Amino acid sequence: MAGPQWGKLQERLGKREMIDLSEVAFGSAPADQGRLLEEAFNNLSLGIIVFDDRREVVFCNARYLEIYGLSAEQVKPGTPTSDLIRHRLKLGLKVEETPDDYVRERIGKPVVEHTVVQEFADGRIIRYTIRPMSNGGGMATHEDITEKHQTELKIEHMAHHDSLTGLANRVRLNDRLEEALTQPAHGRMIAVHHLDLDRFKAVNDTLGHHAGDTLLKIVASRLREQVRTSDTISRMGGDEFVIVQSAISEPSEATLLAERVIAAIAEPFEIDGHQFAVGTSVGIAVSPGDGNDSATLLTNADLALYRAKEDGRGTFRFFEAGMDEHMQTRRSMERDMRTALPAGQFELYYQPVVNLQTSAISGLEALIRWNHPQRGLISPATFIPLAEESGFIIPLGEWVIRQACLTAAKWPEHLHVAVNISASQFRSEGLMQVILGALRASGLKPTRLEIEITETVLLQGKEATLAILHQLRALGVRIAMDDFGIGYSSLTYLQSFPFDKIKIDRSFVKDITENAGSLKIVRAVASLANGMGMTATAEGVETNEQLDRITAEGCTEMQGYLFSRPLPARDIERLFLSRQKADSASGGIVAA
Repeated sequence: MAGPQWGKLQERLGKREMIDLSEVAFGSAPADQGRLLEEAFNNLSLGIIVFDDRREVVFCNARYLEIYGLSAEQVKPGTPTSDLIRHRLKLGLKVEETPDDYVRERIGKPVVEHTVVQEFADGRIIRYTIRPMSNGGGMATHEDITEKHQTELKIEHMAHHDSLTGLANRVRLNDRLEEALTQPAHGRMIAVHHLDLDRFKAVNDTLGHHAGDTLLKIVASRLREQVRTSDTISRMGGDEFVIVQSAISEPSEATLLAERVIAAIAEPFEIDGHQFAVGTSVGIAVSPGDGNDSATLLTNADLALYRAKEDGRGTFRFFEAGMDEHMQTRRSMERDMRTALPAGQFELYYQPVVNLQTSAISGLEALIRWNHPQRGLISPATFIPLAEESGFIIPLGEWVIRQACLTAAKWPEHLHVAVNISASQFRSEGLMQVILGALRASGLKPTRLEIEITETVLLQGKEATLAILHQLRALGVRIAMDDFGIGYSSLTYLQSFPFDKIKIDRSFVKDITENAGSLKIVRAVASLANGMGMTATAEGVETNEQLDRITAEGCTEMQGYLFSRPLPARDIERLFLSRQKADSASGGIVAA
């Protein structure tokens, strides 16, 4: 209301007279016009109350009554505003003062323009604004902003928290970390823990993204149980998390937290009736020694995480000064690796596979080596993970297939050659064309090529992978499951595809003479393979005792240092292929 109408309202208030809305708005206008104005006031979304200089009610609209649950009788003209304030207190208005002090504070001062936001016990948020009038009275507008407040809180939360887990996001993490760094407690340190889940992708690929999301929520819940309220947990995206552990007195406190976190995540996860073991690796950077700003601490924690993963996963590592140099070496190696293929620095070594009944070589597995011009011979355990991470495994794997086929084509017809195919290669387009092209170019019969895959291959796009495996089988290519027994659902995959061979992981063979559990596993796998018409190959055989055990338990093939290390093709041909007939005639396995 403005202009002459507002002036008339002020004049009436000054004389402490009752307000006739029709007179205020329209002078001597007809009564029905006054009713229209009154109806307009009562339909406002704001509650309006007008009081005089004696702090007594002059007028209020229907929305004001509705907001506070009052009757017209309770807010009739002349009612002290102190009664209305006490009514709000009875409704559960949250105040710090005593009720009497609160009332005196509100009515004992001249009216000045101000806005107050009040919270009630039932969760409602009411905002009111008081504006003074020239006669000493005032008008207050009241608005229920509960829904608006909740929306604003939700928007604020979304801007600073991960939508899936409810944990802090990167923005919130940086804010909390900067806050901790700018307000350090005397003699205290800040530890940044960078976490990466181990084998998380297997859950996503096996049961879908819904199961993966469920697992991440459970991980978030378990992490919350391990930290203090003063610590901050953030999801950085994917399966990566960061914990800011503030105000610790010594690094051992960070050690204890990392150990608790690793133990908590190592507990099995039950999702949609399936049980999974995931695990986590942790990298830790501690301020001030490892950095005084958030970017440095996060970077150094990430470097420490890389080292933890390299050292076997399921463990933690603190940042060390040499880690940055180590990472630079990794990056340098990745650059060198991309130029190594056209430069002819890669070479295939071959390890014999021996038939335990005939003691003759039945085939050879192709294993890649890198002859670096400065670093010398580099183990695949060093560069294959880099190739996987960078995507270089695709062209490198294609070269291995072609080279292995060309070499094996020169060998005796009864020997097959085995090539490992990674999950990344199966996800890439054109794998079938690469294999067909390698067979055509080399002249190698498809029945002499053996493809080795791990369970990880089947975990990632099972249906598409099975389709490719069936196409290969139709060509006559043999299919072997490598590292059998260390995955999640090896038995399930034996049902989904008729493998030609099961390769028992070396970890079971290594302990077969001392560990009853390993012996039972080898026995069970060998029996399973024989029952399903598959070859059972024991990997990593290094002693005659191990050889005797795997033979007694029904394995049909062996592979390991007892017979031969992996060797270049020229040495394989010189040491074995030219004398295989003589070795077979000797009646036993002859080690190189």
